[in-house]
Amino acid sequence: MTEFQRRVAMTISGVLISGFSVGMFNFSGFGMDPFQVFAHGVWNLTPFRYGVVYMFLNLALLVVDFLLDRHKVGIATFINLFLLGYIVEFSSWLWDALLPDPTLPVRAGFLIMGVVILCFGSSLYFTGDLGVSTYDAIALVIHEKKGLDFRPVRIAIDLLCTAVGFVLGATVGIGTIVTAFFMGPLIGFFNRKIAGPLRYGRMETIVDSKGKRRNTEPVNFIQRESGALKKENREIGESPVRTRHCN
Repeated sequence: MTEFQRRVAMTISGVLISGFSVGMFNFSGFGMDPFQVFAHGVWNLTPFRYGVVYMFLNLALLVVDFLLDRHKVGIATFINLFLLGYIVEFSSWLWDALLPDPTLPVRAGFLIMGVVILCFGSSLYFTGDLGVSTYDAIALVIHEKKGLDFRPVRIAIDLLCTAVGFVLGATVGIGTIVTAFFMGPLIGFFNRKIAGPLRYGRMETIVDSKGKRRNTEPVNFIQRESGALKKENREIGESPVRTRHCN
């Protein structure tokens, strides 16, 4: 599988996973994610249906994203824009049908699982780098253009959206607070541990007999697992000891 094919697979699967997890999050009934809080707040100011307001908010953000960094607009952007809502609706319907009367512990479990899985899916399609959702692109552009750490940038934007939505009359729950504080760090964690190595490959470290470490070129997961890539042995004084780690 080529790198581009891996990126496409990461993008599509990431969006699908994210949409499905939002349905789990909504099923918990503990509040909306920060952007939904913001969108509902804006909706309160208009006479239009929520779907119309949500679409125009995303179109407005799409224009901003395109002006700031058109590279962030891609396959994932349009999948999010036109298909994500249907995936969320299906997921919400599925859990309502399977668990029509969930207990508080079940709802709490769905909140935790939904947030973690949402961050995992977001990490996949962020790293696939074939476009991101219009909202997610804002934090990524600031992170890349200004050189700031992604986690605090994402937390700050989530808190701002939550605050504005709350002032405009939207409902804020514990789930909103959880996502505002933990989505950025969790996405960063999955970027480092799973999504980044999945796209770019792991780094192999050669440790010689004196304990000196040297990184080799990235080794793609699939190539390593299939045995397609073979490394030549190197002699550094005594026989080197190889260890592997993910950057």
